[in-house]
Parts: sequence; structure tokens; C-alpha cells
Amino acid sequence: MQPEWLLSTFGSAMFWVSCAIIFVECGLFFPILPGDSLLFAIGMFIKMHANGQAGIPMNIALACLVLSTVAFAGNVVGYEIGRAMGPALYRRNGRFTKKEYFDKTHEFFDKHGNKALVLGRFVPIVRTYITIVAGVGGMERRRFFTWSAVGALLWATGLTLLGYFLGGIAFLQKNIEYAVVLIVAISVLPMVFEWWRHRSASRREAAGR
Repeated sequence: MQPEWLLSTFGSAMFWVSCAIIFVECGLFFPILPGDSLLFAIGMFIKMHANGQAGIPMNIALACLVLSTVAFAGNVVGYEIGRAMGPALYRRNGRFTKKEYFDKTHEFFDKHGNKALVLGRFVPIVRTYITIVAGVGGMERRRFFTWSAVGALLWATGLTLLGYFLGGIAFLQKNIEYAVVLIVAISVLPMVFEWWRHRSASRREAAGR
């Protein structure tokens, strides 16, 4: 799943392979896929090609449109699966459909409401399961489509453009692994914060007994 490996293996077709990966992550219960870092890398590779280097030969505006659409489509699929068979998936507690993932996502959804469909895009694991939870809960389709589209646009376009505008930096071009690690680290910060907050709350509760 390393962006450089994908580029060297698939060449310009890497973009479409990446679209498939993002669709699966957003709608088909594979929370371990590298959506954040992949979007960043795509933007960087498009910029590198524009500068005459090996990269992805595609217009950045078209790339952002396609990636946002794919992310939204993945969410729609996950939502419809949630409406159709969510309770059964919840009870199954399989390898990728762990009950704890659903519980954490449900808590995130309860806390943030509509904004969860936007904020959840930037949180690994939550990004994958937020749409299923919305489907299981019977969230109104119009409401879901609206907020999910906003989240898809901000996430896919934002990270791709970030990679594009930073793609001209020579250091990052030669050390793309550092950029990927940074993006991954930033993406897991919300999870670390929530873990720390929950742990602190548990300690205060235990001390007050």
C-alpha cells in the first residue's frame, strides 16, 4: 500500500487503482487502507508530473472531482448496506466488522451529530464505519447525502490539494515516506486525544469513588 510502490507498479494507472482503494475504505469495511496518505501522494505525484518528473499525468481539478465522487459513492454504498443488514453486521463481530469499531463510531456520531459525517472523514476507522452507523440508525437519506457529500469534498479535495501544493518541495519529493508518515500521524491524533480524554475521565471517576 506504499504510494511509491503503487506508482512504480501501475504507473499512470495508479490513480484508478487508488480510486478503487478509497472506494473500498469508505464503503466496504476495510479500515486499514491508507486513504489519507494515498490522497496526499496522488496530489504530489500529479504535481511532480506537471514539473516534468515521473508521476501521474492528470489535471488536478479533474483528479479532485473524481476522488471526491468516489469517496462519496463509497459512503453511499456503506450507508445502504447499513440500512439493509446493519444489525446483522453488528452482531457478527468479525475480523473487519468488530463490535468495538461500531461502538466507538456510534459514540462519535452521538457526540457530533450531522458534523460526524464531515469530521469522521478525517478519523481512521471512524471514516469507514460512520456511514454504516448512519444507515443502521435510519438517518434520512437527504440529510445523509448532503453531509456526506460535504465531507467527501473536504477530505478528498483538501488532502489531494495539500499534496499538490507541497509536491514542488524537493525534500518531500525525495523523501515521500516522511510526508506519508506525517499525514498518518496527523490523522490518528483525534484518536489519541479521545483515548487520552477517556482514560483521564476514567481515572477521575475511579478517584472519586
